[in-house]
Formats: sequence, C-alpha cells, structure tokens
Amino acid sequence: MTSEDGAQDDRGHRGLPRGTTEAEEPALTIDELAARSGVSVRTVRFYGTRGLLPPPVIGPRRVGRYGRAHLARLALIEELQLQGLTLAGIERYLERLPADLSDQDLAVHRAVVSSWAPEAVETLSRADLERRAGRPLDDDALRRLAAMDVLTPDGDGWRVDAGLLRLGVRLLDVPLSQEVILAARTALLDHSRAAARELSDLLRGAVTERDARDVRSLSAHMQPLVVQALLTTFQRSLKREVRQWLAGTETEDGESSLENTD
Repeated sequence: MTSEDGAQDDRGHRGLPRGTTEAEEPALTIDELAARSGVSVRTVRFYGTRGLLPPPVIGPRRVGRYGRAHLARLALIEELQLQGLTLAGIERYLERLPADLSDQDLAVHRAVVSSWAPEAVETLSRADLERRAGRPLDDDALRRLAAMDVLTPDGDGWRVDAGLLRLGVRLLDVPLSQEVILAARTALLDHSRAAARELSDLLRGAVTERDARDVRSLSAHMQPLVVQALLTTFQRSLKREVRQWLAGTETEDGESSLENTD
C-alpha cells in the first residue's frame, strides 16, 4: 500500500526506510523535507518514483514522514548533479551503495564526491560569491573563509578556490571555534602531505628501473587506489576514535568511564 506521498508500509519495522531506527523516528513531512533540502515537492516525489529516495515512514492519517537519511541522500544527489552527473549516472552511483547507509555514511560519500572538484581559482563579485555559496555571507563569514584560505580579497571582488568553497561554507555552521577549525585543517594538511610524500618515495623506489611510460601508467593506476585506501583507513580510524570518545559516559556516581570499543 502507498500513501498520498508515495510511501510504502510493507517494508517491515512499521515502514521505516533503511537507515532509520525506531529511536530516530522521521519527523518531516514532504513539504518540510523539500524546504529543508532546497528542492520542490515534485522533485522529491520524482526521486521516490525513480528509486533514488527511500520511501518515508507511514505516520498517522497515512502521512509520510521523512528523516535525516532522506536529507542526506538529497544532499548527495545535489552534489552528484553539481559534479555533472546525469540522472542515469546518479542512479548507477546510488545503486552501488549499500542499502542500509546511515545519514553519516551518506555525508561521507557526499564529501568524497565534493573532494573531486578541480583546483580552480576564480575572481567573483560579492553577489556572485553569495550566489555560488547558496547563502548570504556577512563580513564575519568572509573573514572566516579567508582564514581557511577559501578566498582572498581582490579589489572589489574575491579570488575564490572553487574546490574549497562548498566545504568552507559548510564549516561556517559547525559549532566549533575558528581556532579549532584552523588547527584541524593544519593537522590534516601536515599528515596528508607526510603520507603523500612517504607513499611517493615508496613508489619511486619501486619504479626506478622502469621507463617513463611505465611510470605514468603505474601512477594513473595507483592514484585512485591510494586515495581509496587512505579514505577507507582514515574513515575507519576516525569512527573508532569517535566510538571511544562517546563511550566515555557518566556513571551513576558521576564518574566518567571509558570503554574499549576495539
């Protein structure tokens, strides 16, 4: 059976879409989901009919309810569109994803897709910059983006790193101080450069006896594999660290305990 929103209730667990738990009941109507994600209700329904969006939970009076996993999937679809994928390409991409990905997992996929934006510096007016950012940017936001090396003043406009702009804009809403964000950026840059240098040395040593054509071929094959390996290992290491951090809970007598989750 389906509701007026195209929701299905024959999926088990009271119609919960994959990636939604009983403890995290979706609460958004289709109109609220569309407003939060910046797309039309018609688009949400279209994505549902194409299988790009899981069906909502059936609530009282047969009203479909959506949650964070739906928002995250819509954000991923938007990012794939920004990278130039056609609807068929987006369908193929989403079909390869596990069916039970959480909103956090989908956010990681979105970050990976966004990271492939080419290194390109453009000079934009403030109006064009705000249009590209998708939101108004006050003077404080511009200063914070400049501190993150996303943009620099250039006369009446701004020189903008297009590949970093969307990331920088999202960081504006992260509830961390600018000092913490900049320190994290420095740590990531330092460690990624060190890893890249060490891996390059290893590969260079392995191809010293090969001709230039073989070296280029090896580089073309190894680069995506290395990126995938780095991403996978870092993601798993970060999840382990977060689990250990969250395992530090208050006991009944108010003392903190830390469980080993490895």
